[in-house]
Amino acid sequence: MEVMYFVHGTTEDNASEKCSGWKQASLNKLGIEQAKNLGQVTREFAFDVIFTSDLTRAVDSANLAWPNTKKIVDKRLRECNYGDYDGASKDLVVYENYINKPFPNGESLHDVEKRMASFINDLKKDYQGKKIAIMAHRAPQLALEVITKQVTWEQAIANDWRKNKKWQPGWKYTIID
Repeated sequence: MEVMYFVHGTTEDNASEKCSGWKQASLNKLGIEQAKNLGQVTREFAFDVIFTSDLTRAVDSANLAWPNTKKIVDKRLRECNYGDYDGASKDLVVYENYINKPFPNGESLHDVEKRMASFINDLKKDYQGKKIAIMAHRAPQLALEVITKQVTWEQAIANDWRKNKKWQPGWKYTIID
């Protein structure tokens, strides 16, 4: 099964060099335009269903990009819970330091991986043969890298497109039964 993964548009926190985590952060003007443009760029994909996290920035991005496509909100697609660092400077949110140990009063990246593995198992059971898109966040995408490409968290973090500013309109992931 193949899924396309998309990241939400820019938020005020992103623009201010902050990491929202589980904090609700709204799209800024640029983020709204990015989401609308994403819908135009991807219109030929004709997704059967869009899965999105329950955080506003992902839900709004999905609704703006694909207003007429069925959406299912799934809390397992949330960003990593940065705990005390939700909404803090991105300098404090160093993924390499929280692979195995949780962020203070938050969760670890392995916790996100467990959530994503559960989500993927449900996809395999219930959505075979469907065109699936996911609209979510950084940590769930890196968890997909770890799960589907069988790389380490260190490798996924080192190769994260965000480090090189190599955004693209969607990433394909193959989920093997």
